[in-house]
Amino acid sequence: MRCSLIPITFFLLIGFAPSVTGQFTLLNNDPDASFKQAKVLYQQGQLSLAYPVFKQLYNLGMANGNMPVQLTLENKYYYIIAALDLDETGVEELANSYIDASESIAQAQKLAFHLGEYYYRKQAFEEALSAYEKTNIANLNNLQIANMKFHQGYAYFVSKKFEKALPLFNSIRQLPNHPNYKDANYYYGFLEFNNKKFGSAIESFLIAEKDPDYQMVVPFYLVELYYFTGEKEKALTYGEQAIQRTGQYYDLQLKQLVGHIFFEQRKFSKALPYLESFVDAKNKVRREDLYELSYCYYEAKKWTKAIEGFKQIGGANDSLEQNSMYLLADAYLKTSDLQNARNAFQFCAANNSNKVQKEVSAFHYAKLSYDLSYFDIAAKSLQQFLNGYPASAYQMEAKELFISTLANTNNYKDALTIYAQLGNSRSENALKIYPRLLYGRVVELINDQYITEAEQLLSQLMAAPYNTTQLPLANFWKAELAYRSGKTDQAIAYLIDYLKSPVRNGEVNSSNARYNLAYCYLKKENYKAAKEQFELVHKNAANNLNDVEKDAILRSADCWFMLKDYKAALPIYEQVIQKNWPNADYALYQKAIIKGAQNKLQEKLVFLTQLEADYPKSAMLPQSYIEIANTYLADEDFEKSLPPLYKVVNNNKAIALHPQAYQKLGIALFNLNKNDASLDQFKILVKQFPNSAESEGAIDYIRNIFVEKQQPAAYIDFMNNNGQSIGINEADSITYRSAMIRYEAKDNLGAESGFTEYVLKYPNGKYAIEANYFLAEVNIVQQKPQSALPFYTAVASKAPNKYAERSSLQAARIYYFDLQDYTRAAEYFALLKQNALQQENKLEAMRGLLRCKFKTQQWAEAAPNAAELLLQKGIAADDQLMAGFVIARNEQLANNYPTALAAYQLLLNKGKSAITAEAQYRIAELQFQLNKLAEAEKSCFEVIKKFASYDLWVTKSYILVGDIYFKQGDYFNAEATFKSVAENAIIPILKQEAADKLAETIKVKEKNNKVQ
Repeated sequence: MRCSLIPITFFLLIGFAPSVTGQFTLLNNDPDASFKQAKVLYQQGQLSLAYPVFKQLYNLGMANGNMPVQLTLENKYYYIIAALDLDETGVEELANSYIDASESIAQAQKLAFHLGEYYYRKQAFEEALSAYEKTNIANLNNLQIANMKFHQGYAYFVSKKFEKALPLFNSIRQLPNHPNYKDANYYYGFLEFNNKKFGSAIESFLIAEKDPDYQMVVPFYLVELYYFTGEKEKALTYGEQAIQRTGQYYDLQLKQLVGHIFFEQRKFSKALPYLESFVDAKNKVRREDLYELSYCYYEAKKWTKAIEGFKQIGGANDSLEQNSMYLLADAYLKTSDLQNARNAFQFCAANNSNKVQKEVSAFHYAKLSYDLSYFDIAAKSLQQFLNGYPASAYQMEAKELFISTLANTNNYKDALTIYAQLGNSRSENALKIYPRLLYGRVVELINDQYITEAEQLLSQLMAAPYNTTQLPLANFWKAELAYRSGKTDQAIAYLIDYLKSPVRNGEVNSSNARYNLAYCYLKKENYKAAKEQFELVHKNAANNLNDVEKDAILRSADCWFMLKDYKAALPIYEQVIQKNWPNADYALYQKAIIKGAQNKLQEKLVFLTQLEADYPKSAMLPQSYIEIANTYLADEDFEKSLPPLYKVVNNNKAIALHPQAYQKLGIALFNLNKNDASLDQFKILVKQFPNSAESEGAIDYIRNIFVEKQQPAAYIDFMNNNGQSIGINEADSITYRSAMIRYEAKDNLGAESGFTEYVLKYPNGKYAIEANYFLAEVNIVQQKPQSALPFYTAVASKAPNKYAERSSLQAARIYYFDLQDYTRAAEYFALLKQNALQQENKLEAMRGLLRCKFKTQQWAEAAPNAAELLLQKGIAADDQLMAGFVIARNEQLANNYPTALAAYQLLLNKGKSAITAEAQYRIAELQFQLNKLAEAEKSCFEVIKKFASYDLWVTKSYILVGDIYFKQGDYFNAEATFKSVAENAIIPILKQEAADKLAETIKVKEKNNKVQ
């Protein structure tokens, strides 16, 4: 558009007609005249009029070549200059060609100047500089020289070649009337500022400031320069005035600098609004700026804002971080936020920049841990402090706190380790605390089934000084462990000692002690003494009897029963039946037995029959059927004895009674002259239960039946096929009897040698079961449980037999406690459950099965065991705990979170153990999954404070606390928590998990906070 309009205007101005044809005619007729006129216009500065003529002449010469050579060259020169000056696109290639080919050095150099200006205006600074280098100032006027120097300087400046730009700008500074005089001063001032020549920089900026273009830029530089030259008051005055004028290009930077100067002068109230305005307007700021603002808030007692700022200044492990954390801790203390103050002191104590702050923070971290009841951490931290700062002013207070911490800790395991490390430096107060630590750890070990370790610590406790308070408690638990180990006499002695000066502490009380003592006497068949203790248990009981008191009443009736004082026993049994207490079915059974003992057989049968009607799911039913059959057999009413016996053999849960039932069926049928049917029952007995006492007793009947049938050969074949050889090997019997004599004489080594000889010679001998059993028992006496194991398993594998019940129990115990082979232990607990006749052993089998599944985390398989155990009457608290946990865990794994949560909460009052520790953690875990974060955090700290000895659950709880903080966006506390776990955890997999989460937290924190 511009190219077509300019020529028309030109011809109108000089009076020619606007005819395009006429225009070309003139150029063709007298191109020299047209060139001269255009040149005059160019020299007059009328480029827009001259350029179209130069261009048309250039095109004409290029088209027909009729123009004189000299005119063509000279016109081309002016055409290129005019095109460059008018910024015509594409002309630079023509210009470069002309410069390279021109025979006129002067023209080439002058054209290079115009080309440089052209590039300068296009901001092609590298090309501009290249063109300027081909220019000679001898061919330029003064204005052109000055312009070129400024433009060269600017191009060097933009290209960051400051050393070349500086003298060029300085040369323009000497020309006050030059259009770029103030510009040159601005850039020169900037470069001198960069060179730290502050005096000349100030001088130049003061000149540049007078230009409106720089009035809103220069003040910031001047304030900085005044600050750097020590004229801080001048900087403040100038800076505040500039800020008040508003519109400053560097307004935020001015506020930052003015605020910083006031901060340096400790005029925090004046610094605050400037720093606040700066920080609030920026997405990211330097750590130093955020620190200064936060400190101003701190001085102004604006604790919340100070906390928010200081929290974000971390991660560099330098003095700024340490000081920030120190002040942050104090700000938290001012707001009574001890938890966060503790975390801040933790960061500060981990920083080595300021030794004094490190020492003070280490002490206060330990002290706050104590105040917040983190006694395990407090104990470790105080011990580290005492060792690390022996000359500290806090030494005395730290020592007192350390002793108090040990006195209050629930982490008995670590506390005992710390106590042991004190060595000969133990104070009198530490010695006084020692028995408490021992006792606390003993209870944990017993609850977690670590019986051997508990026994060892109890022995240490009983020998420790200052144990007066804990000694009765130790006697109680010594008795409990002795009873569990079958050491009944020792248990009695310890319980008697406890009852001399009884104390009450949880499960430890005189009622439980007498209850246990009564059972010991019951086991010793001292029924009179047992009765007296049972009666003392319930003598002063309240109206609402607990399970122990109810059982004590029932067992007192059992004692009267065993003393054959049925008159005293009967009303007690009737009381149990009437009130429908646990074991009412057993009481009804006992009532029937008493009627039988009183020869009131019809009443006996009525009560036994009533048992099935009133308690159709009773575990006593199979035994009651046996007793009904016995009654009819004694009365020689063999036909009526058959139905109850068939009920027993058809009951898969009554396998332990099957040998008796088959034997009695065989006898009844034999007496009914149903020899074939009788023989069938005896055959089942011998084939399925060849090692039972009943099987041996059935042999005479089998022989008589075969003889009556005149089938002696069949009898011999039957016996041989079922491992019952005809005739007894005399050597077999002598070898066994010889070993047995040594056993009865308590010659354990001799007995072991004799029974070993028998087993090797007669592995399938008549007394193989007895020999294996007594070999096992001899090894147990010699405290060689693992040597006893193969003999117990040999006996158990041939169940049922006289010794199978105890052998299964012992094998299960050895696998469980000694070898910790829970899979094999489960096999023998299952065998015990199937064959046990004693309810005590059946209950232990159920408990053992549950514990094996628990240990192997077979939750689905354990659930039926748990449900069955919970149905048992009078089970112990630890049974209820483990069974309840299994049920809760299954609910959690099935994603039934509310149900699982309720189930876990029911477990928390059942003592301190690894199970209750995990239950409390699972509660926190579920609350977190249900997004109940405040409740989850509280539950985590319950684990940390109450179950400190259980490293796994305490560590997992700390990690979950970090997860909670992270989810809440509290990255400061999340970082502190993960950092603590990553540095202090002793479980490698959890240590790594915390480290990974720490790295992620820092990454997210840096993305979200104010710090660059």
